[in-house]
Order: sequence, then C-alpha cells, then structure tokens
Amino acid sequence: MNDVVVGMERTGHYWFNIANWLIERGIDAVLVNPMTTKRNKENRDNSPSKSDPKDAIIIADVISRGYYTAFRPSDEVFRRLQVLVKNREHWVVESGRIENRITRWLDIRFPEYTKVFKEISIPRSLATLRSFPSPSDLTSLTLEQVIEAWSEHMSRPGGTRGMRKATQLIAIARNSVGDVCALEEDKWELQYLLDAYERVRKIIAESDQRIQQLLPQVPCADLIRSVGATVPATAAILAFGGDLHELRHGNQLLRKAGFVL
Repeated sequence: MNDVVVGMERTGHYWFNIANWLIERGIDAVLVNPMTTKRNKENRDNSPSKSDPKDAIIIADVISRGYYTAFRPSDEVFRRLQVLVKNREHWVVESGRIENRITRWLDIRFPEYTKVFKEISIPRSLATLRSFPSPSDLTSLTLEQVIEAWSEHMSRPGGTRGMRKATQLIAIARNSVGDVCALEEDKWELQYLLDAYERVRKIIAESDQRIQQLLPQVPCADLIRSVGATVPATAAILAFGGDLHELRHGNQLLRKAGFVL
C-alpha cells in the first residue's frame, strides 16, 4: 500500500509516541475524538459493548468517512505549554480532592467552623487548623493565646480582624456539637492533609508563574488575553488549539473540541 492513513483514538497518552514516529517517516497520522468512537459503538452491532477489535474497526470506519483530525507535532513552545497545562490540571484536581477531605473532617469534628471561615484555604484558616483544629483545643484559650498561636503561621495575625475572628472561634467552640471519639487519631491525619494541601497549592502557584513567563512567546496569547481571558484559560486554549493562525474559522476550534456552542 502506497497511500496509507494511520488513525488512532486520542485517548490518554498511548497514541503520542507512535504518532510522532509515523510522522517522522512521512506516514499520515490522524486522530479520532473518543466521543466519536463512543457514539458509533451501538451503530455497529446495536450494542454498547466494548472490545479492542470492535474499537479498531469503528475507528477505521469513521476515518474512512473523514471524521478525524490530522496530527501534526506541535512546535516546541506549544509543547512546553501543553506539559505545563496538563500538569497544572492534575494538581488542581488533586487540590480539590484534598480540600474535600479536609471539609469532611470539619463537618464531623467542627461543623460550626464555616461560620467563621467561609474558605478553608485562606491563611488564617490554615493557621487555625494547624494550631487548634477541634473545639476542645479552643475552649480554654484566651484571645491573646489564639492570636499568639496564629503568629507562628502568619505575618499579621492580630488587629481588629484577628480579634474578631478569635472571639468568634472561641464562642462557637464552646457550643460545638462535633464528634470527639478517636479525635487524636483524626487530628494526626488532618496534619498530613494540610501538609499535602499546602504542597499542592505551591505546585499550582509555580505552574501559574511558569505559564505566565512562557505566554509572551506563544502566538496569539496577547490576542486571547485582550478579550479578558485569564492566564490559565489562555494557556488551556492555546495548549489544546495550537497555533490559531493555522485555523481559517473559529468553528474549527470548536469542532476540534467537540463543542457546538
């Protein structure tokens, strides 16, 4: 066969190396949206069942009808951006997972906590969870002792706001209905959750910094930013869409993403 198109489903990372290998040898490589494969499964045999042979023939069929995206290796600057965006996405998901576990911890041990801190991720909240996460840690403390404990984790723990928050914390702690069974074991786990959460947030912040430094080198970045897109959103669009100068119409980007807006 002298005229061959090799197609594969764009799932995970499994296609990446072989697609590059084919392009280097002058063989056309194309990618099929996984949703296209999924929606054509039942058309094949009236069944949503999945198997490798069935997936292969569905992919070959949709490629023969032109439902694919041509693959072209990205320029280095886009590749660097893609790596940063994918890594950032992973850590944002991980951050949410850890935050949900901390929220669950508070719902059981200190359910009144959110009356004082609406967001657990702010510095004063994290300092509180480090120093006195359970109501029993607060009931015997004075305002000055609470603020002094905060000072170990914050640069400006006091002031009017600090006094108000400390007063609220002590008041709700004295009337808390939180569970106290096996509390010490749970507090031990919470400290590890806080360590993990702060580590992940640091990685996300460094990712944002790297993305911001790289964006000036990426074509069309200034154009997207000019319409009010955030730095992470701009990076995600360009990491996925590539060089927008190669598109003749905005609908091509939407189709590439599988959207009809």
